[in-house]
Amino acid sequence: MLAAPTFHHLHLNSTDPDAAIDFYVRLFPRSTKTLWGGFAALSCPNDVLVLFDEVATPPPMQPAAPASAIWHFGWHVTDTRATRDAFQQMGVVLLPLYTTDEGGSVRISSDTWPGAGGVPGRTKAQIEEAKANGIRPTRTGGFGYLEGPDHALVEYAGNYPAERFNHIHMWQDDPFCAQLWYQKHLNAPVPAGRASEKPLTEENCRVPRGAERSWPALNREGMFRNPRAAVEFGDVGFFWYARQSDGPLVSPRGQLQDHVALGVRDLDAWIVKLRGEGVTFLEATYKLGQTRAVMIEGPSREAIELVET
Repeated sequence: MLAAPTFHHLHLNSTDPDAAIDFYVRLFPRSTKTLWGGFAALSCPNDVLVLFDEVATPPPMQPAAPASAIWHFGWHVTDTRATRDAFQQMGVVLLPLYTTDEGGSVRISSDTWPGAGGVPGRTKAQIEEAKANGIRPTRTGGFGYLEGPDHALVEYAGNYPAERFNHIHMWQDDPFCAQLWYQKHLNAPVPAGRASEKPLTEENCRVPRGAERSWPALNREGMFRNPRAAVEFGDVGFFWYARQSDGPLVSPRGQLQDHVALGVRDLDAWIVKLRGEGVTFLEATYKLGQTRAVMIEGPSREAIELVET
């Protein structure tokens, strides 16, 4: 059994990498500007990198672009409300979270009804239940979203012990099948509370998307939050919801969020393992800075770079 990879970097396309990095350093000051492998980079305090490729035209970004598996990325912050207030003073674009399909919005989730059943949202029936039972917003912690450079969707969530890059949020065709794929092929552990109620197999992992939408949500009509699943690499989580549309997910290559990258100790051993398991390779071994890498494809066409560390 090869040791599970670590999270290495998120790779973004940007019309102005230097300006983008300066933006993130201003908002998340524990991160610093650096270079890695010839790429302009943001170095986060938990040994996570965000690398940038400079492009001549604005990269496609959801929802305008066809949806890829990579939805957004996010940071932990120590105080969501104080962070929101600081961002407002900086003039950062904070995105509304709609509280029902009839209108109304908040900037952070803790200003509306708390989630139910372990899910960070409530269906229409659960909202009515909250009203009837006098359930009030907690006004503590919660999550919010901002618009970053190149129209990036960035989540910030608290209240946590320290500021750090902490997750990639994705769509998946079948979230539990994706969890099984990452466990099988990348030896990824499952975070506490995100395992399925019964052992997963390729025969039972396909769970239909729930019919009910819930709020708060970035879109007024709400979002589908069931089923959901996750894995983690080090202290960075890959969190999944079922894809929101009926159309297929597309490759992220060339979009704003081009690919994710994992660090491995013995690239050759991983290549042998993954080829033997029939995993799709998008690119064979290539030089990356002072090391080597390959590119594989995940269960919903997400591009995953394996970097030898």
